[in-house]
Amino acid sequence: MKLATLLTSGLLAASSLFAADTVKLTRIHEKLATPFPIALILPPDGSQREFLALQRGQILILPKDDAATEAKTFLDLSTRAMEADNGKFEEGLNGLAFHPQYKDNGLFYLCYTQQKPKRLVISEMKVSADADKADPSSERVLLEIPLINWNHHGGNILFGPDGYLYIGVGDTSKRNDEQRMAQLNAVLVGKVLRIDVNKRDHHNAYGIPADNPFADGVNAQPQVYAYGIRNPWGMHFDSAGHLWLADVGQDLWEEINWITKGGNYGWSFREGSRPFPLRQDTPPAEAKLIDPIFEYNHGEGLSITGGITYTGQALPELKGQYVYGDFVIGKIWGLKTNNDGKVEANTLLYTSPQTASDNPKKKPTVLVKPTAFCADAQGELVVLDWNGGLYRLSK
Repeated sequence: MKLATLLTSGLLAASSLFAADTVKLTRIHEKLATPFPIALILPPDGSQREFLALQRGQILILPKDDAATEAKTFLDLSTRAMEADNGKFEEGLNGLAFHPQYKDNGLFYLCYTQQKPKRLVISEMKVSADADKADPSSERVLLEIPLINWNHHGGNILFGPDGYLYIGVGDTSKRNDEQRMAQLNAVLVGKVLRIDVNKRDHHNAYGIPADNPFADGVNAQPQVYAYGIRNPWGMHFDSAGHLWLADVGQDLWEEINWITKGGNYGWSFREGSRPFPLRQDTPPAEAKLIDPIFEYNHGEGLSITGGITYTGQALPELKGQYVYGDFVIGKIWGLKTNNDGKVEANTLLYTSPQTASDNPKKKPTVLVKPTAFCADAQGELVVLDWNGGLYRLSK
């Protein structure tokens, strides 16, 4: 899909659907301690409980009363030394997903970092006899992925409508994809992976879906579903089955992709839809690099946080739009996709004091640094803030 609404400068054409700041963020659960939140997930068990994952290793069950001062702790992995000694902020608990049959089997999945050796761990765990407590002794490690550096490893996980577990893994490079991992399908980094947690025929841990593009394992890892990814942060399936993935850029471009089986999304031959200037070689002649459905340059923001398509009732004008933001400048947009393949982005909210003309590279004090956009029990959109706040998007 082409970027039909981008101007030649790479900045977006304005839309009349929303003026900036016509929606607002309302603080919720203000009396709870929720440092570094990374996911808000509802298990598919009909309970309407909201599970909040914190990057330092805790999973809380949010109370129904917004004024409550305490939350139940479902799981606490904070003693596992998931971060390096110098406290690298991208390490820790990065992903949480509940099995589609959680109501019957009580299984859920985690993605977190471990040290010595540095690695990304994807594991399965089960709820205890107490529905509000996990059983840490039930943990079963499915997959461990070696990491080179503390950053750019992604870690978002979710189940697709096909029942398989999708795992977003970054290129584990400090900069420039220096080890050229993202285009190398013999490794699992710089990829979207897909596995079958209901089987154990691959290393007695999980199964490989038969239609994975490299399922035969010849010259490629069979878990690979898509590749050419830099640092995925935010994966989401919409009601039409599109897998949205926000890929954090390096120097120039932030991008949003629709991930397809076997797709090559270009990094590090490209950043966004343009050649990456720090890489001198060119893609193989047979390479088919897929354009993002949308991108913005570093005059507009500096680090994308992926979102979700809005399905709530409070903001009918936003229905069906993909809501996402920028971690560095605290800006929130709604992305509208049209049947003719065009997209348009609408600025919804600035959460920092800056104006649209300010240079984001000044890095102003941002009031909200979005780490995730999630749906609550009512289907309304909740923004998680790295500074420790939870906010509901409203009029």
